[in-house]
Amino acid sequence: MQKGRPLIRSDMQQSKLKKYPPTSPARRQAEFVNWRKELTRRTRKTGPEKRLTSGRKRDVGRNSQGRITTRHKGGGAKRRWREIDFKYDKIGVPGRVLSIEYDPNRSSFIALIQYRDGERRYVLAPQGVLRGSTVITDSDAPIEPGNRMPLHKIPVGAMVYNVELQQGHGAQIARSAGVGALVLAQEGGYANIQMPSKEVRMVHGRNFASIGALSNPMHAFMTIGTAGRNRRKGVRPSVRGTAMNPVDHPHGGGEGRTQVGRRRGPATPWGKLARGVKTRKRKKTSSRFILSRRRK
Repeated sequence: MQKGRPLIRSDMQQSKLKKYPPTSPARRQAEFVNWRKELTRRTRKTGPEKRLTSGRKRDVGRNSQGRITTRHKGGGAKRRWREIDFKYDKIGVPGRVLSIEYDPNRSSFIALIQYRDGERRYVLAPQGVLRGSTVITDSDAPIEPGNRMPLHKIPVGAMVYNVELQQGHGAQIARSAGVGALVLAQEGGYANIQMPSKEVRMVHGRNFASIGALSNPMHAFMTIGTAGRNRRKGVRPSVRGTAMNPVDHPHGGGEGRTQVGRRRGPATPWGKLARGVKTRKRKKTSSRFILSRRRK
């Protein structure tokens, strides 16, 4: 999407977004995903699975020493942590979807799976998987949404999510709402995967991946609308650099509204270049698996 161009949505996408009466200018433009049509009614009464939930203290942008490394994080509504299974180590054991639930800690919906041996686990819910559906992790699993198998068994042109980068390490790629990676080719024991960022990468064929694309694709079209809703999400206010003084930011100063006015381009508050600067290490080991970089 080009900068400044409005986001085009189809009529079907607009119908899934919920709007409220325009009681204020912010409320007029706010749009939300209508979760009532997507989630299982059972969870709104009984809540999430207690054995798979716990309390968790958030880092709110701080490292192990307590220093802020990511600004504009903090506060927000309390959240119960749902333990999500990214390992998928129950090979060959079919499971039935008991419910599709909301998770405040991630953008996609989650599914509560009960396996044949009675164990229950939370997994990321893909599109097309409803309550009562059956999923399985196996090398000979059918090509259906939610099933998981090695990449060399997945046909070219299929969409996958929860892709492993290293065998046994669990899902690491394509875990956000509505995204999926595309299998472009199978050659030399590796699968060429096109990431959601359009980067093409080689992934070993023995690594597992799930079939389909993740749920809640309308998450990208929501309009926050109010500053208070952002605060409840844990996002603190940010001040533009051009609104500061020169002592506080490289973009500061000037009479009235001014442009950045730097020959080297926009910079962070500490003078480092921003926007378009490569940050990846040149000698990173995994660079040899990248066939084409993401779009700039």
